[in-house]
Amino acid sequence: MLGEYRIEGRRAADISASVERAVGAGELAPGETLPPVRELAAELGVNPNTVASAYRALRDRGVIETAGRRGSRVRARPASAPRDLIRVEAPEGVRDVATGNPDPALLPPLGAALAAAAERAAATPTLYGAPGVDPELERLARAAFAADGVPDGPIAVTSGSLDAIERALDAHLKPGDAVAVEDPGWGSLLDLIPALGLRAVPVALDDDGPLPGEVDRALRQGARAIVITARAQNPTGAAIGAARARELRAVLSRHPQALLIEDDHGHGIVDIPLRPVVGGTAHWVLVRSVAKAYGPDLRLAVFTGDTVTVDRVRGRLRLGPGWVSHLLQHAVVELWRTEAVDARAVAASYGRRRDALVRALRARGIEARGRSGMNVWLPVPDETGVVARLLQAGWAVAPGARFRLASPPGVRVTISPMGAREMERIADALASATGWVPTGRYD
Repeated sequence: MLGEYRIEGRRAADISASVERAVGAGELAPGETLPPVRELAAELGVNPNTVASAYRALRDRGVIETAGRRGSRVRARPASAPRDLIRVEAPEGVRDVATGNPDPALLPPLGAALAAAAERAAATPTLYGAPGVDPELERLARAAFAADGVPDGPIAVTSGSLDAIERALDAHLKPGDAVAVEDPGWGSLLDLIPALGLRAVPVALDDDGPLPGEVDRALRQGARAIVITARAQNPTGAAIGAARARELRAVLSRHPQALLIEDDHGHGIVDIPLRPVVGGTAHWVLVRSVAKAYGPDLRLAVFTGDTVTVDRVRGRLRLGPGWVSHLLQHAVVELWRTEAVDARAVAASYGRRRDALVRALRARGIEARGRSGMNVWLPVPDETGVVARLLQAGWAVAPGARFRLASPPGVRVTISPMGAREMERIADALASATGWVPTGRYD
């Protein structure tokens, strides 16, 4: 039960604000139990329905969780404590392989593309009332989607993949709804779900992506949406192959009302073909960001989907930011038109480094995972101890807690900052820090 902190308020909004304020300040710790509804109502002199409404709002926002007769308690990972805070700061002299950033040497120079966009803006300024999507960007995006077998649909532009995912979820779901997510999975997405008042349902995966049986279980348990990663899954590097895509489409065909969001995370940095899963449900979205191939500061993603979902997202965009900067859209068009990124060369560069680390670890009896992209995932028996020992050895890796819901401990290593000669060194450090590592799937 609560220690020194006293919840205050006479209205539901004030009571929930008092709890959320205390959680954010650390005065209410994760796992701490809140008073029963009637007890707190008596203490505050309010109707029990008022407290129940406050608790319901806190639960919908992901601040607390309710465990039946065991009462309500502060979530272990409340929305006010982003997973990005679960990180290891690399002191001077420590090699930082925890960031998840692309290799700057593989990003294209932006000067010419931005200059071309500025010239175009000077000749034809974008004013209020202009279309939200540049026609040439739309044409190129549609052609690229079609070439990869993505079903035909309207095109929209958002400020990155997470923005697109948030807007698609918001277009169909309401607070309290469940969303199936990969576990381990993208930490920012795992933060977003409770921040939207939604509930995350973990889905285990292997090197080929989400396990069909796990997806079916999550949807049967009531998940109204599922978010999956096509290629270069963060943090495991999983990529959906042709056989797995067929299996997943068969599962989803039994749940046609579920919203399917597919994030093509590896577009532009992997050479594994896209095997789209979308299209078998009534509502679906496939998202592609330019961040990994062209630079994280280009805050732009294109997505396609069913007409209802895309129209809802476009309508909400018009009521908010209106559109993503046409300067950015024109710059991306120029980068695409001039083929500023050689995806095969980029994929080969990341692949050589990633494969070198995986081979080095296997030579030491350690089974790591990294089929595609710029990360290697290493299951470990003691996450905290491994991270600490690696830091002492001169390596900062990403703690697996940033990416997990129910899956076992692990650490993520980003290979993009490293050269081939460093792989043996970090493999030695990882082998020394881990001692032993389980093999097999991630659940």
